[in-house]
Amino acid sequence: MSLLIISASLNPASKSRRLAQAASAALTHDGITHTQLDLRDFPLPLCDGGSAYADSHVAQATQLISTATGIIVASPIYNYDVNAALKNLLELTGKSWLDKTVSFLVAAGGQSSYMSVMGVANSLMLDFRCVIVPRFVYAAPGDFDDNGSPGSAIIARVEACARATALLVRQRGRID
Repeated sequence: MSLLIISASLNPASKSRRLAQAASAALTHDGITHTQLDLRDFPLPLCDGGSAYADSHVAQATQLISTATGIIVASPIYNYDVNAALKNLLELTGKSWLDKTVSFLVAAGGQSSYMSVMGVANSLMLDFRCVIVPRFVYAAPGDFDDNGSPGSAIIARVEACARATALLVRQRGRID
């Protein structure tokens, strides 16, 4: 199996990155090989429909996504949607998302935008025929302690999401 965890936040104190780290820890504990793509380490150009596709970081990200059978996306929620960095990544890497199993771990500033991943989930389903894992994690401020660490209840949900992603990839016949 080739799982990829994408941390889409550019914020150094990102709570969604902490969710990605918890997913990585769960997969490591279960002996599931995975790769991590932190967008802080891949400064991507803005998608311009032209020369941006030739950027070396775009090529690296496209390769990582292309070879993954399942992808766990960790993103902050801004303005009732995933962040612009994730949307930019999707625009730049397009068809590399074709037929992937995708799950979401999101951190938001309140309880009201819990359906916010549906726009990008629908796009992935319709444009790239992705299978979306129905178990996703929506974390609000109360799910984190004062230091920004996720609490035990949210960690358990992240672990369940990561394991559900691996299981669905396996069931789809995309695992060794």
